[in-house]
Amino acid sequence: MATDLDVLQVAASTCVRCGLADTRTQVVFGSGRPHADLLLLGEAPGADEDRLGQPFVGRSGQLLVRLLGEELGLGRDDVYIANIAKCRPPDNRNPTRAEAESCRPWLDGQLDAVAPRVVVTFGNVPTQAMLGIRDGITKVRGSTYTVDGRRVVPTLHPAYVLRGGAAPMALLRTDLQRAGAELSAARSQAATG
Repeated sequence: MATDLDVLQVAASTCVRCGLADTRTQVVFGSGRPHADLLLLGEAPGADEDRLGQPFVGRSGQLLVRLLGEELGLGRDDVYIANIAKCRPPDNRNPTRAEAESCRPWLDGQLDAVAPRVVVTFGNVPTQAMLGIRDGITKVRGSTYTVDGRRVVPTLHPAYVLRGGAAPMALLRTDLQRAGAELSAARSQAATG
């Protein structure tokens, strides 16, 4: 039986709302557990993701999966993973605000269908989109926000961490630990409330 995510994914696969449709290999919709309590949100697919049709499968994804296991005891199949932009921007540039806005209905559909308790945003683009702000990630990471009843934990993008060394890695680990604590708190609250 088709789920809401399946229906959305089929509809998104032919999306031409922005110019990224002209250069993509395929739409990279999302993957993971359909009703996960934790949703991980990146910026846009890279070359590996565009080729394979799955988000976070390159070097950044490998780091992310490793840290999920180390910091939260979770695997890739325990969470839902998506990007703000569903198509790869040329030369792996960040998606523009207009491109992110073009994809926003797909993200909203994913958020409604998955109904995560916690969303971790990686980098400026998804953080700004989720929080409705223009501040950069370095100003807002380190805190938890509530948006539409969901806890949002902004953090650095794993690609940045791969280039940045030990200090950004420590910040990403701390933020993932915060996400784990928020997830535990949200589950406890749901169980008692």
